[in-house]
Amino acid sequence: MSELDHWDSFYVIVGSAAGALIGLQFVVLTLVAQRASVRVGEGGPAFATPTVVYFAAALLLSALLRAPWQAINSPAFLCGLVGLSGIAYTLIVTRRIRRQAVYEPEIEDWLFHVVLPLAAFVILAITPFAAPWHTREALFGVGAAVLLLLFIGIHNAWDGIAYHVYGSGRDSHGI
Repeated sequence: MSELDHWDSFYVIVGSAAGALIGLQFVVLTLVAQRASVRVGEGGPAFATPTVVYFAAALLLSALLRAPWQAINSPAFLCGLVGLSGIAYTLIVTRRIRRQAVYEPEIEDWLFHVVLPLAAFVILAITPFAAPWHTREALFGVGAAVLLLLFIGIHNAWDGIAYHVYGSGRDSHGI
């Protein structure tokens, strides 16, 4: 499909970045785990795991959109499926954030762990409906969603590392 061909370089770059950042996140989590207390594990499913999921979603979408599709319907459907799955996952993350007691989330946390991921996944979820008639615009929407997931992951990874390096060592509870 010629419209997807124009996006090859974009998805090579984004997919490569997402794959590398997943690996880096595992290295950092391994290092942080060596000094973390038992209570920090409670925040992992709410804050660390979503970061890897966002990187993985960007990698998956990059791979899907690099495949040699003959028509837009199949990749649009798969983007929509990723979007619906991401919406469900964001609701799970929201519940996990509310239930954990290790850290009191601030507005920035809600923005980067709930609002922005939800926006990216909603864009992906509407792709199957827009793509047949507005292919170019739908592909820009998917590109924006993938890039948003990548930047959310970068922000959240940095935020998590900064918390462990600068904040948790000074906490009187040993978090």
